[in-house]
Amino acid sequence: MTQHSQEEKPAEKEGLHPRNKHRGRYDFPALIRSFPALAPFVAPNAYADDSIDFANPEAVKALNKALLKHFYTIEHWDIPAGYLAPPIPGRADYIHYAADLLAEVNEGVVPTGKRVRVLDVGVGANCIYPIIGHREYGWRFIGSDVDPVAVRMAKQIAASNPGLGGVVEVRLQPARDDIFSGVVKANEFFDLTMCNPPFHGSQAEADAANRRKGQNLGTAEARPLPNFGGQSNELWYQGGEATFVWRMAEESALQRANCLWFTTLISKKETLPGLYKTLQKLGAVDVRTIGMNQGQKISRIVAWTFLTPEQQQQWRQRRWLAGTAGATPPAPTPAE
Repeated sequence: MTQHSQEEKPAEKEGLHPRNKHRGRYDFPALIRSFPALAPFVAPNAYADDSIDFANPEAVKALNKALLKHFYTIEHWDIPAGYLAPPIPGRADYIHYAADLLAEVNEGVVPTGKRVRVLDVGVGANCIYPIIGHREYGWRFIGSDVDPVAVRMAKQIAASNPGLGGVVEVRLQPARDDIFSGVVKANEFFDLTMCNPPFHGSQAEADAANRRKGQNLGTAEARPLPNFGGQSNELWYQGGEATFVWRMAEESALQRANCLWFTTLISKKETLPGLYKTLQKLGAVDVRTIGMNQGQKISRIVAWTFLTPEQQQQWRQRRWLAGTAGATPPAPTPAE
């Protein structure tokens, strides 16, 4: 396993990836022109700048609808009350950094189009990663989730927006504790997997974090709900983030020949040493840690592959250059 790649690289200047369309301040007049329903939520803040009340879930949802319509031509997007309305700039960052990983295998050029297949573990009702990944790079997505409501809503979003129906498939994960098992079919190949794992260890821990968030926003008494929402499966997992990504790593080893890069977001720096140790034990050939900063939030992507550089080039030749996306890539070297 490559040791130096475990060192966390600093995020780009201004926090967001250079290709991220959301690097500047929100242009609220332009967003309102694209989505007039945003207007009632926009008002000057304490610094006399246009903004919204980020403690108001309806305001956050309206902002997301405007961003998705303005930047990604998504006309029909909604989520059920209480479900996660994610901050879109940060989600776009993950997509672009993941694209850079694929570009390294492709002579610095991001591979685009339906030949690139991505698995989004925990797609959620919002379906954000497939939306951005397809609109930016034309990738084909499989999204999985343990929540039938989220699966139904993500399917509806894909079906109701032109261009998404044939390239975004959503599958129900039948077992809450499984990651790839039960979702990935036999002899199915992915160029990339993505995941924003639940990082709390219990409902009580998630509730305490939401109260702290409300206090930081100065609205804990008036609005106890988290400003970005979230169901239990989106916010917590028994054992927390560390247990979830440990299981992901263990299951990834069983899919080592079926995926080029496995990736996941990591919110807690304390999760990293255990994950590195597990991946080394499993025989990962290369492990990368990419730092991301969005405002006051610090996160990171951890990515790993079981394929050697030579096998990665064979993967590229068979899946991206030969025009045979269903071709069987070379099997990686077995773990010692």
